[in-house]
Amino acid sequence: MNIPYNSTLLFIGDSITEAGRTPSGEASPWEPNFGLGGGYVSKIYGWIHATHPASGIRVVNEGVSGQTVRDLATRWQTTVLAKSPQTLCVMIGINDVWRQFDSPLRPEIAVQPKEYRATLERLVSEAQSRVKTIFVATPYFIEPNKNDPMRRRMDEYGEIVKKIATRRGVPCVDTQAAFDTVLNYIHPMTIAWDRIHPDPVGHTVIAQAFLKAFGFVL
Repeated sequence: MNIPYNSTLLFIGDSITEAGRTPSGEASPWEPNFGLGGGYVSKIYGWIHATHPASGIRVVNEGVSGQTVRDLATRWQTTVLAKSPQTLCVMIGINDVWRQFDSPLRPEIAVQPKEYRATLERLVSEAQSRVKTIFVATPYFIEPNKNDPMRRRMDEYGEIVKKIATRRGVPCVDTQAAFDTVLNYIHPMTIAWDRIHPDPVGHTVIAQAFLKAFGFVL
């Protein structure tokens, strides 16, 4: 595991990351969904502390439903830089793309590739001076047909993330590839009715992708 002991591991993103977390976004037996939410962040927390009980790793969930990379930029200073986590995981882009398809008459709420690329790279660059390790994750669409218009667009944004990771020298978590492996056997609607918000199986797929990037042998 390449997450330092006694450090803070912060996840930031949209509703997939949020997954019903409480405002504290931290583990607490007195809060709904244990504070961390019911998604992949909670699964990662459980795996880390079950397999490395002496690690003392503090996991923080800063996901906010509906957000785009534009929204992350407005809270980057207070949510990320001011907290100075040792490890940061960023998964954003689904809504940037989705708004292009579910709200085509409101183009101003979508984030086009040029803005997405520039904003995400700027945020990663700003964090690199304050955060030891940054993981960037591709957005995904739980759809095996790569010719589907939204899948094609999501893959385009995924390639942007991969190129940013290469340029900035940070690890990339390819969540789309992780889902594609599962979709060889399972219909997408059994994982996510809207092909975006996953059930426990889908959240486990995401968690496993991150855990492998963290150096866990699953």
